[in-house]
Amino acid sequence: MADIASIRNEETQKSQVDTETTERFIAEKHIGERIKRLRLKKSMGLVELGKHTGLSASFLSQLETGRVVPTLRNLARIAMVFSKDLSYFFESEPQSMFRVHRRKERVRLPQTGVEQPTYFFESLGYMVPDRHMDPYFAQFIPLEKGQESRAHMHPGYEFLYVLEGGLDLRHGEQHCTLEAGDAVYFDASTPHSYACSGKKPTDALIVTMHQPPPAQPVTLVRQPPSRILPGQSPSAPVGSR
Repeated sequence: MADIASIRNEETQKSQVDTETTERFIAEKHIGERIKRLRLKKSMGLVELGKHTGLSASFLSQLETGRVVPTLRNLARIAMVFSKDLSYFFESEPQSMFRVHRRKERVRLPQTGVEQPTYFFESLGYMVPDRHMDPYFAQFIPLEKGQESRAHMHPGYEFLYVLEGGLDLRHGEQHCTLEAGDAVYFDASTPHSYACSGKKPTDALIVTMHQPPPAQPVTLVRQPPSRILPGQSPSAPVGSR
């Protein structure tokens, strides 16, 4: 019991975003570079931009070189000068997809919606924009006496590979126990739950694949035939004489 409490306490301490990761996340947006491109495209100097925004030229220079981070208020001032929406500075730029996620940069989060989580997870693709799948590293904690795993469901499909330990998986009416090296692929829209089957934590890789909602069938409504009054030709509009 003490070991489990120690594990939970350690995981809680890890569930925070560190400053270095936050700065890197902001740097990924290249906000300063985008501002400089807009300014040069208008052949505008730092002093002139400062007059329009009420910001000093030295501050704008530091902003463009990434030495300071703008507040949303200052960023909105700059956006309005160039007739841009605030979202312009956060939209993903077209580029070849390549992202490296260092272990020290990941954030460890507990299972959501429960007071006592049965697993912790780390996103392995949190900085990839418009991703079509979500990869995770998950660690399942041994259940305490009387504790049950909570079922959940979501659109799409899910792939799970056990790295170490054992895992009980329930999927609808199906039930199986997976060991290290075992894998499973299933429809995630069916209620499913996981539970560590041993006395030590179980590590696994999970990949959820997005699935767009099915297209709604189009129902064609047939219009009733026009009523033809006595003395009218089929082509004559109702009420004509």
